[in-house]
Amino acid sequence: MYDELKKVIAKSDNIVFFGGAGVSTESGIPDFRSVDGLYNQKYDYPPETILSHSFFIHKTAEFYKFYRDKMICTSAKPNNAHIALAELEKQGKLKAVVTQNIDGLHQAAGSKKVYELHGSVLRNYCMKCGKFYGIEAITESTGIPKCTCGGTIKPDVVLYEEGLDEDTIEKSVKAISKADVLIIGGTSLNVYPAAGFIRYFQGNEIVLLNKSSTPFDNEADIIIRDPIGQVLNECVLD
Repeated sequence: MYDELKKVIAKSDNIVFFGGAGVSTESGIPDFRSVDGLYNQKYDYPPETILSHSFFIHKTAEFYKFYRDKMICTSAKPNNAHIALAELEKQGKLKAVVTQNIDGLHQAAGSKKVYELHGSVLRNYCMKCGKFYGIEAITESTGIPKCTCGGTIKPDVVLYEEGLDEDTIEKSVKAISKADVLIIGGTSLNVYPAAGFIRYFQGNEIVLLNKSSTPFDNEADIIIRDPIGQVLNECVLD
């Protein structure tokens, strides 16, 4: 399968990568739905509840306890998957990364065209005056982070009950619909509306790099169950 993927990459100059939490697990960032993922750990409230808009509004201090503890990992570094994708973009083959991740590791690896469907922990803004803050506003504060104007600072991430950014959706769908090759990696393809975006693909090959099966396995031309960093390192960087 590795040889097949190498051939697909070699002949295409219009690849789009669609990725999820599994892309960053090799960087030490936990995913959500695996056996050891956040959804299988015990808290006073389920993670889905804590990471909801209504919980943020009504129990903001409790939200930030969880958020600082589990959603921010400033020590994480890009792994081989991030590095390989940045290299493919540099070669002119990869046209965009569409990611469900909020860790900023694709950009840290050097990728320029990254569409962050669920936002980024690196960006935060005041709900009152709109002023933007870096991640330090969260990591270097305690309790509820406040703006100089007195407003509450909110992470620029899409919480449950919130809609995705329309501009990001439009650009992601456009990139996927124009691609010749769609490489899907590290995602269960169970989270909507993001997972539905791959329905817009009209190209030649779908490559699926995921440790477990997904609802779209029967539509993939190539399926590889090995770690994404290992696969892309061998097929791109070696």
